[in-house]
Amino acid sequence: MDPRRVLTFRAVAHERSFSAAARALSLTQPAVSQQVAALERELGARLLDREHAMALTPAGEVLLAHADAIAERFALAERQLAELAVPPRLRIGAFPSALAALVPRAVARLGAAAGEPPSARAAGALGEVILEEGTTPELADRVGRGELHLALGFQDATLERREHDGVERRDLLQETFLVALPPGHRLAALDAIPLTALAEERWIAPSGNNLIARACAAAGFEMQLSMVSRDPLANRGVIAAGLAVTLVPRLGADGFHGLELRPIEGEGPRRDVYALLPRGGRHPQAEDAWDALVEVASAFG
Repeated sequence: MDPRRVLTFRAVAHERSFSAAARALSLTQPAVSQQVAALERELGARLLDREHAMALTPAGEVLLAHADAIAERFALAERQLAELAVPPRLRIGAFPSALAALVPRAVARLGAAAGEPPSARAAGALGEVILEEGTTPELADRVGRGELHLALGFQDATLERREHDGVERRDLLQETFLVALPPGHRLAALDAIPLTALAEERWIAPSGNNLIARACAAAGFEMQLSMVSRDPLANRGVIAAGLAVTLVPRLGADGFHGLELRPIEGEGPRRDVYALLPRGGRHPQAEDAWDALVEVASAFG
């Protein structure tokens, strides 16, 4: 198949119009129509139903999925080739607790390895590395499109291993959780707290169907969710006021200073933290950043 014809068909399929596709591609309408017709002859199948608003035929639906993938790879190749000429700032994405604990330390190590003096290291990190927050699916998608050069994601360690289309996954560490209690809580006298001791407590968590909820269910009770929040600062304030308890990932423990933090007695939840890198061309510092993350992660594993 001629890739140009495939991409021309893609434009028609998305625009549902030969004339609109021609304008988008800066071609004439007859040229677009001829390319699609030639592609259909080559494949021996109709791709578009011209009598019903240019709807896709079954063959057209199959080819469009491949055409979209081809267009995405061409766009990624164009971005990566442009970056070879003038390497851009290293763009790293991460979920909040990794962005607070792992990534800054890794960036500082990159500066140290480059021989930057401590006084210039922070400014160099901010000037040469862009840090962005996001959810794991969002970050994986942005790595795949070339918008980020490296990202950190996570998943519940008890679930089936998650892979992301178009990116490479590298496991970094397995993280455990701590119980976060209000100051002076009756259970704070314990060195470690069984989850069953929290069955009657009110909870704050990102949702009622996440890793924390599954850990409570595994311990034999349903979490009594009194507030839904993804903001660590808000969560700390609610707990400090004595209104709830929660489980805190070790990477985010520093953000819960002033609370009673205790290990979980017995089996508690765990999550796998991993890096995501694009397939194909990579930023010159991407592997160095990965090495720095491995060194920093050894303190948390």
